[in-house]
Amino acid sequence: SYIADETPALGHDWEGTGCNRCDATRVNPFVDVSEDVFYINPVLWAVEKGITTGVDSTHFGPTLDCNRAQVVTFLWRAAGSPEPTANTSNPFEDVNERDFFYKAVLWAYENGITTGVDSTHFGSYSTCNRAQVVTFLWRSQDRPESDAAVGFTDVKTGEFYYDAVAWAVENGITTGMGDGTFGVSAVCNRAQVVTFLYRTYAK
Repeated sequence: SYIADETPALGHDWEGTGCNRCDATRVNPFVDVSEDVFYINPVLWAVEKGITTGVDSTHFGPTLDCNRAQVVTFLWRAAGSPEPTANTSNPFEDVNERDFFYKAVLWAYENGITTGVDSTHFGSYSTCNRAQVVTFLWRSQDRPESDAAVGFTDVKTGEFYYDAVAWAVENGITTGMGDGTFGVSAVCNRAQVVTFLYRTYAK
């Protein structure tokens, strides 16, 4: 008799467009995402996973602000584009079935990821700040507890985003703005959003 002892394939270890394990390469379709920026791996991962296709075929738009509809849609796609349950009603006057983000918003609403800007409005085209994005992410992961020290001067105990930021710090999802702050109210751009998602789902 013979018992095989197989070693599973390691897969590619991408660093930009090259693999650290073999000679394979991948295509970077975006002229505005260079090989040396911190978000190249998140951007190419997001394209491979169907989370985004960029703002056009050759531009990702890394510095463009993200609105609430875009953030929730990216998050929904990163989670596998789950269908909202059939009995989920839409409470938002500013979200309808023709919108690309319709299912994403209903999924986020039914899972407690967002309750909207008020009881009848989602605020689809309002920009999303860093505190909101990290909170959405944390809630999508079932609100895990964290004992990590936050350490940011602009994140105070008791704020709605405090536990989310602590979790993000503990799991290497954010290191802040580099000046001792998290950048709570700073608008999240497309590069930052896909980087948060990559560090949550791809690591």
